[in-house]
Amino acid sequence: MGQTAAMSEPTVHRTFCRFCIAYCGALVSVDEEQTVLDVRGDPDHPTSRGYLCAKGRALGINQHDQRRLGQPRLGRGADRRDATWDDVLDDAASRLVELVEREGPSSVAFLVGNGGSFDASGRWALERLQRRLGSRTKYTNMTVDTPAKPVVGVLMGGFPSLVPAIDHEMATMTVLVGCNPVVSHGHMNSFPDPVRRLRALADQGELWVIDPRRTESAELATHHLAIRPDSDWALMAHAVREIIADGTDHGYVADHTTGFDELAAAVEPFGLDAVSRLTGLSADAITEFVASIRRAGRIAIQTGTGATFSTRSTVTEWLVWALSIITGSYDRRGGMWFQPGFFKQLDQRELSSLESPAFGAGPASRPDLTNVTGEMPGAGFADEVLAGNVTAAVVAGLNPLTAYPDLERQREALEALDVLIVADVVSSELTDVATHVLPISGPLERADLNYWADFLMMDISGNHTARVVQPGADRRPQWQALAQLGARMGLDVIAEGVDPDTIDEEEIIDRVGRGARVSVDELRNASTAVVAEDAVFGWVHERVLPEGRWRLSPQALVASLAELADEAADDDQLLLISARQHRHVNFQLAGVALGGGHRDEPALAVNPADAARLGLEAEEPVRVRTAAGELTTTVEVTDRVRQGVVALPQGFEDVNVTALVSDGDVDPHCAMPRQTAIPVTVEIV
Repeated sequence: MGQTAAMSEPTVHRTFCRFCIAYCGALVSVDEEQTVLDVRGDPDHPTSRGYLCAKGRALGINQHDQRRLGQPRLGRGADRRDATWDDVLDDAASRLVELVEREGPSSVAFLVGNGGSFDASGRWALERLQRRLGSRTKYTNMTVDTPAKPVVGVLMGGFPSLVPAIDHEMATMTVLVGCNPVVSHGHMNSFPDPVRRLRALADQGELWVIDPRRTESAELATHHLAIRPDSDWALMAHAVREIIADGTDHGYVADHTTGFDELAAAVEPFGLDAVSRLTGLSADAITEFVASIRRAGRIAIQTGTGATFSTRSTVTEWLVWALSIITGSYDRRGGMWFQPGFFKQLDQRELSSLESPAFGAGPASRPDLTNVTGEMPGAGFADEVLAGNVTAAVVAGLNPLTAYPDLERQREALEALDVLIVADVVSSELTDVATHVLPISGPLERADLNYWADFLMMDISGNHTARVVQPGADRRPQWQALAQLGARMGLDVIAEGVDPDTIDEEEIIDRVGRGARVSVDELRNASTAVVAEDAVFGWVHERVLPEGRWRLSPQALVASLAELADEAADDDQLLLISARQHRHVNFQLAGVALGGGHRDEPALAVNPADAARLGLEAEEPVRVRTAAGELTTTVEVTDRVRQGVVALPQGFEDVNVTALVSDGDVDPHCAMPRQTAIPVTVEIV
């Protein structure tokens, strides 16, 4: 009787997660059959320090998800069939060339979301294909997530890529506005290992969370203000008003700002009684918030989607910046620093100031919308397609059906496209309506860098990973698929004369990572992530600010605040806000059963008092209706949302919050569609 060969020990690979901007280190165990057996946090990673959330630990589940795309597909509806890569790319290229010749290169839109952006070489290739083609039509998830931030960066500091980051070492008053890092791991500020970091911020001073929900982060705070949705701007206007009266760093303001008197006049109407009515906060709570700012002197304020999803998001962001500037808290110890990026190295480059207005015209079909830093607004995508201005789209790691407003119009627009090329990891409603489906390598099947979000990280650090497993089925790296598509159109995507069929993916990584603080080879040979520097201070003052001064009072925002002075709160109106959950990020992993069979469910969170008033019970089916649309879900009764507010999580296809969002109700300064504080009715089905 023959002996059975002993099974070899699993191989442990060091890599990092690419579901969110935290980029936490991970150790992945793989057997000889390329099966992922275990995923855990890397204790030697200098930033995440062994922490890895449920999403990161699901890298193996994502790798072996039954929804994984494995075969290229061609055609729609009854004509849909599995095909070879040559068939799909040849057909896509010929049809795109024909459309471009007839309608021009900008008739082809390029859409990229987090799934495509956290693939460093994949996004690099997509943007090079767009430039080589000559299309000016680019959409990302930024324009439906946080467009106010670059707008305010330009209007106040002269540059769109100014990302203020918390000084974790020395901040004594940290304020999170509509931000829940325990679940989201930060918003334009990464929070790896968030519980320990929030506890540290609370221990070294005060940690305030301003949110209509008592979130997981609010549980760790020293103070929680359960504010009325979409009234953050009023609280910030009052805080600026009071700090101008007592608490301003007048020496700093004199040396480094313009428009101080105009700012003082703009916020004067926002006294304590008026702001208490608008925010639903007690006068004592508001007074204590201002007193805390005075005690701390310098502050660190981070806004999240609870603030940026508003049609007043730009006004809110402006007032947050104004409060930070008049207290001397920007680019200074104890306040906030500006992350220049490990790869982008903004502090080492020549940066030209952008004069306001810095943004181009919006889409032809929606001239009321703003083009933010070269990106077309997601709120206008459906209009452009249905008007015939966009006839083809290349989509990478973005699902407009769960990210863009007005679900039915998005579906109508996508089905109207002559060509819809979708490069993605898993099947979805989007791949169902695509004309060409490109099955892309997943996070564990490709070499990568933390390139795209390096300027959102909490330190100036670089990560490199080699492949952990080989691409399964008939998948290809995104960079290769897009470069091969370009080659068939006569476009050299990688570089002139470079054949995408022969170049190695690590050579692409070298090209993507050129000009970093350390070489890609050093990252490749390091035992874990490389931290080049912690916080750096002074470079914005020295090299970016127009004439060395912040512009405190952009005229357009001052005018908008004046229009809000007569705002009145409606205490009888139920307001819908968006929520995030532990086990998925946007569309990724939504509804997927993770470790132990647990998965997030898209229930509507309702305060007990509202549930009693409306006659609702837990787990009862209800119809949620707004002016834009309706959906059906179940009820979760919880005191974690304030009275008068209901919360619904994002990212689900079956209970799709975009059905409740209008693409016509937008922030006039940045075209952000309203995704919070939406008037809503809830009734039993």
